[in-house]
Amino acid sequence: MNREFAVESAARRLEVFIRETAAGIGYSRVVIGLSGGVDSAVSAVLGVRALGAANVLGLLLPYRSSLPESERDALAVAQEFGIETDRIDLTPMVDAYFGGAEASSLRRGNKLARERMAILFDIATRDHRLVLGTSNKTEICLGYSTWYGDSACSLNPLGGLYKRDVREMAAFLGVPSHVIEKHPTADLWPGQTDEGELGVTYDLADRVLHSIVEENVRSLKQLMKTGADEETIRLIVDRMNRYLYKRTMAVAELLDGRPIPDSVVLIA
Repeated sequence: MNREFAVESAARRLEVFIRETAAGIGYSRVVIGLSGGVDSAVSAVLGVRALGAANVLGLLLPYRSSLPESERDALAVAQEFGIETDRIDLTPMVDAYFGGAEASSLRRGNKLARERMAILFDIATRDHRLVLGTSNKTEICLGYSTWYGDSACSLNPLGGLYKRDVREMAAFLGVPSHVIEKHPTADLWPGQTDEGELGVTYDLADRVLHSIVEENVRSLKQLMKTGADEETIRLIVDRMNRYLYKRTMAVAELLDGRPIPDSVVLIA
């Protein structure tokens, strides 16, 4: 991963992206799930810079197993940047769904992620806001998200930033250092960490992904120059291929019809 990341220029472009995308569809306010992690912090601060703190609402959406420090760090970011927050405990609704039935950590975690997004979109409807996304390019490439959970949003300023770019952006924006340096976790079940689930560190994944995506490298020998071994490279490529469906719209059989046009312009 040999590129120089122009963080200041990227921040300005992302501010314009948020402001102009929102205005283009008639919105001036956003809501975001503040998890206490670096991704949501960066997305929220970019929202503040683009729209003003008064137009950004941060939702804290804990579950009974959520780490106390996640909420602490989310509130620290909100206080630092003047973001209004609200807190909704997801425990009653998630536990009501499962009742006393046994459910795997994956099922419960996916339900929790989708419940969070359902609430974010409901609040967005209530307040005439857009939902600001928090998924970075590394996660998107690796399919590391809950389908129609944290992958769902109205606009995503982090979609072009690899994880290491997000951390660099966070430092530039003034996100508290302890938020930047903490081990990434979606906090979906006790002991869960991103890198533990992925089986690869973000730093190594970023180097391989940058070579594949930005430099169009396909040679296994060349990819091993990133410092990754063959097993890790194949793991990353397998995830990219296996989770392609998460990066596309729902597949539809058009029969004999034509695709829906992106826009319709009437003529006299």
